Amino acid sequence: MSAAPHPAVLQARPAVGADPAPDLLDARALALLAGLHQRFEPRRRALLAARRQRQAFFDGGGLPDFRADTVAIREGDWRVAPLPAALRDRRVEITGPVDPKMVINALNSGASCYMADFEDSTAPTWDALLTGQRALREAVAGTLAFDADSGKSYRLKPEAERAVLIVRPRGWHLDEKHLLVEGERISASLFDAGLFCLGNGAALVAKDRGPYLYLPKLQSMEEAALWNDVLAHIEHALGLPADCIKVTVLIETLPAVFEMDEILHALRGRIAGLNCGRWDYIFSYIKTFRAHRDRVLPERGQVGMTAPFLKAYSELLIRTCHRRGAHAMGGMAAQIPISGDPEANEAALARVRADKEREAGAGHDGTWVAHPALVPIAKRIFDAAMPGANQHGVAREDVVADRDALIAPSRGTITRAGFEGNVEVCVRYLAAWLDGNGCVPIHWLMEDAATAEIARAQLWQWLHASDGGGEPLCLDDGSEIDDCLFEQSLLNLPSRLAALGPMPGAGRVAEAIGMLETLTRSDVLEEFLTIPAYECLA
Repeated sequence: MSAAPHPAVLQARPAVGADPAPDLLDARALALLAGLHQRFEPRRRALLAARRQRQAFFDGGGLPDFRADTVAIREGDWRVAPLPAALRDRRVEITGPVDPKMVINALNSGASCYMADFEDSTAPTWDALLTGQRALREAVAGTLAFDADSGKSYRLKPEAERAVLIVRPRGWHLDEKHLLVEGERISASLFDAGLFCLGNGAALVAKDRGPYLYLPKLQSMEEAALWNDVLAHIEHALGLPADCIKVTVLIETLPAVFEMDEILHALRGRIAGLNCGRWDYIFSYIKTFRAHRDRVLPERGQVGMTAPFLKAYSELLIRTCHRRGAHAMGGMAAQIPISGDPEANEAALARVRADKEREAGAGHDGTWVAHPALVPIAKRIFDAAMPGANQHGVAREDVVADRDALIAPSRGTITRAGFEGNVEVCVRYLAAWLDGNGCVPIHWLMEDAATAEIARAQLWQWLHASDGGGEPLCLDDGSEIDDCLFEQSLLNLPSRLAALGPMPGAGRVAEAIGMLETLTRSDVLEEFLTIPAYECLA
């Protein structure tokens, strides 16, 4: 069954100067995308307005809490639909961008699943998006190949040995400027998910391998319900079985942790689990409490998953998911192997092992890694702790995560090195992103938009903490965190970076410094770094 003709199809077109990509954006694709835009764009905009209203409440001193109007859902005795066979065992998932080499390496990595990421680890240039969609189509067909300039060839393993593909489209907050419907930008979520399902849905259903999606940045059950209706529309338009598009939702915003039952309920016919999107969650905590001086976080390196508010969040997620028959997925290890320094490498791997042992012991059903070398490490840990396909039998009835536990302040310090490290990470990541690279190794950590956002939001909050009166925050050496400290850090950065040698995006460093300075000095914390930066991408 093909997508039904739609009156807006002739107005759905690539923007002037964009590659028309007739192999991807044929009449059928344009009809589907135009229909999605016309049907769902008003709801998306209303939900984004609701986000802004909620944030205004927090800025005025309000605190997030569980909803009074959904008590019946939280207390009800219901479960999500049974999981498909391909998603019952997800003990190790690898994440990364959607370029052909990464797609092949991730599918061949030995991980249970590969989250192909159009969001935080992809800089959404038009070329990158089209290349990613083509790579996924070829991967599903089993024909994807890549030959590097070095002469090395990359080929897919037999299908039975490949990871299960799960695709993360961009979040509701992002637009796709290269495709216009009646002169308006289409939602990036609708573009990514619609095009992927159109190109691969029937083939994946035939293999009992999807289509499967990871849904990012949700803040409410209403946003989950919008996704459910969008995916039902796609299924109907493409003649796919109802509820065949299975989803996992990332709980990576502070408001969403208070609506986990409600999000599962809104997607109960198609949801496979929830994931602890830890880095975005820390960023969301900072953003939510940007005006709350009593909840300012210490530097990033001191905010680990054993911090009370993060421990409460992850354990409540396990309890909630297992009560409803869904997976409770752990978070990403950002470490990457350190070459040339065995001692430092072992210390980094020890941190990975400790993190994965904590997750497996707490009852998570799987975890994330960012590098293929970490797959066997995580797998050994989960194999030892989880002999079955998952840990749904670990009910975690001992967990009591009330409102105060979920928003508890995290104590610690801000060092000069921590402050300057945030500046460096922001600039280096933003420079690489502007140059088309959304996933960047910095100091042996795989930085993506989520980790860069923590650094960027912290800089803004630290510098604006005294806006409502009172004394500025101070470093642990007693120095004030003020505009002079920030300016000096920016001035010193180019020479520091030059000493490091070649780096991704080196030619965009000056632009990145200017953008960070503008964002940090702004009176209002920009909701997402990638919104203004997107206007600078091709």
